[in-house]
Amino acid sequence: MKAMILAAGLGTRLRPLTNDRPKALVEINGRTLLEITISRLRTFGVTEIIVNVHHHAGQIIDYLKSKINFGLRIAISREEVLLDTGGGVKKAAWFFLENPAQLDEPFLLHNVDVISTIDIAAMLQFHKANSALATLAVQKRPSSRQLLFNDRNQLIGRRSDPDGPPATHLPVATRHSLLPSSFAFSGIHVISPRLLPMLVEDGIFSIIDAYLRLSKNERILAFRADQFYWRDLGRPADLTQAALDLRTSLR
Repeated sequence: MKAMILAAGLGTRLRPLTNDRPKALVEINGRTLLEITISRLRTFGVTEIIVNVHHHAGQIIDYLKSKINFGLRIAISREEVLLDTGGGVKKAAWFFLENPAQLDEPFLLHNVDVISTIDIAAMLQFHKANSALATLAVQKRPSSRQLLFNDRNQLIGRRSDPDGPPATHLPVATRHSLLPSSFAFSGIHVISPRLLPMLVEDGIFSIIDAYLRLSKNERILAFRADQFYWRDLGRPADLTQAALDLRTSLR
């Protein structure tokens, strides 16, 4: 199975730790975020990974070489300009389309700066059983940006302002008869390769924008992951807490 790790970000919230290194090489308990992510993906059968890089890109390349790619096939997608999630996936699309025999096999997309115990095997099974174009791991927790799903777990919109009205793709008459459920996204996706030719956006764009456009006609589904541990590692305090969690409850 293949995967992509999103590791190109500047890591501005982690400064000063990221002044001289990429966030992917920030450490928790002596292990880099990149190593933690790779190890977790390997646990679920991933053998081929592409990593997008930008900030201190050479350090990530040298690090992977020093680790002999952790025994996996690892490719690099170097972004001279940050392309955001959608642009990054589109640039790396060749990696998932190179083998015709794998075009029906979903791949994983995982942020390097999140740590979780989300059951990716169950998520893959859910994705395949529902013939989804993309499946997003979501949780019912506070977040400034919420994705909206209907009672069939289908993506229908988002709410960027917690106090504002939802923006959905449903007809006006239908919007008032349904109360969409709002969830926070975890940064973990299962994606069918047939999505890749549908990314008609160019340059810098969020994959969430593409999902919202495609959700009018395609199955972009929520995988409920409320029972699992999850933490964003965007701030130094988050790293401190994650380090404690890994030593205790996440052993």
